[in-house]
Amino acid sequence: MTLSPSRPTADSWPGLFDLPSGPRNAVASPIARRLFRAAVSRLDVTVEITLGPGRREVLGRGGPLMRIHRPEEFYARIGRDGLIGFGEAYMTGSWDADDLGGFLTVLAAEMATLVPASLQRARALVVARTPHFHKPDRDRSRDLIAHHYDLSNDLFRLFLDPTLSYSSALFESDPSGRPLLPADLETAQVRKIERLLDVTGVGEGTRVLEIGTGWGELALRAAQRGAHVHSVTLSTEQLELARERVATAGVADRVDIELCDYRAIPDQHPGRQYDAVLSVEMIEAVGAEYWPSYFSTIDTVLAPGGKVGIQAITMPHDRMLATRGQYTWINKYIFPGGFLPSVRAIEEVTRDHTTMRVADILGFGQHYAETLRQWDTRFLAARDERAELGFDEVFERMWHLYLEYSRAGFASGYLDVNQIVLERPQEKA
Repeated sequence: MTLSPSRPTADSWPGLFDLPSGPRNAVASPIARRLFRAAVSRLDVTVEITLGPGRREVLGRGGPLMRIHRPEEFYARIGRDGLIGFGEAYMTGSWDADDLGGFLTVLAAEMATLVPASLQRARALVVARTPHFHKPDRDRSRDLIAHHYDLSNDLFRLFLDPTLSYSSALFESDPSGRPLLPADLETAQVRKIERLLDVTGVGEGTRVLEIGTGWGELALRAAQRGAHVHSVTLSTEQLELARERVATAGVADRVDIELCDYRAIPDQHPGRQYDAVLSVEMIEAVGAEYWPSYFSTIDTVLAPGGKVGIQAITMPHDRMLATRGQYTWINKYIFPGGFLPSVRAIEEVTRDHTTMRVADILGFGQHYAETLRQWDTRFLAARDERAELGFDEVFERMWHLYLEYSRAGFASGYLDVNQIVLERPQEKA
């Protein structure tokens, strides 16, 4: 994304401020109004709608407060673009929420039933489909990754902890598995990485392949254990900083970071095999049609007796099937080409396309909710620094919505995050 001036303009966000109009809007907007009002009226939220000077209407059964400042724009955007319009209406300031994450958590908990069952069958006719230029094939994947991860290393530094880990942390837990608070983010990020290295047996002399470098923390910690690490990424910004961090840590002789698509590894390094293959929250960018290729590539390069450790954001299998191929606000503005698997989908793909099987799963979705809460708090506190980097007010609202929208998914249980270990059962036997 091109950096915008600190104050948003229509030129810096093409099309965003264009309001829906025409015959379709005349039909869709009133329908959206009825559906929205019916939905929130049975939820534990409070929706305050501005009808004019000094005039307000309140809906809902009480709970986190949403304020709709420009209802005609709000309904028109939802009528035209559904949840994409819902997100864009927040970006333009058509609505606000005092506790954005709390409000969205209530919605996320009812996601499957917000639209009446009688209308679910018609959903495929009106929901936008993923555009062809968001297909994460070899020709497009690098550009899709750059849209998010090459925004600015300095931007990510503003809200990530010192490890620069951009994935769920693993906090100390109470007996129910929920994170104990207060929780130190850096310590929890290290715990997450060290656990993944432990369960895959990474140690002195281990040959490690990492798919998705991030900013290098996992690679340098594996190297500090004595492993030899080959890490691949498609982000030029991350590549540069990860190499710098690895060198500063004094392990550059044991870490090779390469700008490379995971599909090209067997061709570019023929015959090379690894004792451990690690990939933290990268499968979400692979695309459902490429999951067989992703796991087959891992199977090809995994040495006999090796283990695979994947950290993956997942969703329920039925919701995955219902939303596959749909174009979402997250796709349009945050992660183009992204799609979340279910645990069942991972089990089925590996069973049908590889010799590997799932051997262990640790789910800790509530820990992601806390991770995102801390990221958002840091992000909002860095307003002046963001402005100096050139990110404007619309970007702030967009990123705040992204972080809180994601937090709501985990807090409600709609989403989960798992560390999944894959092994070859015949070798173990």
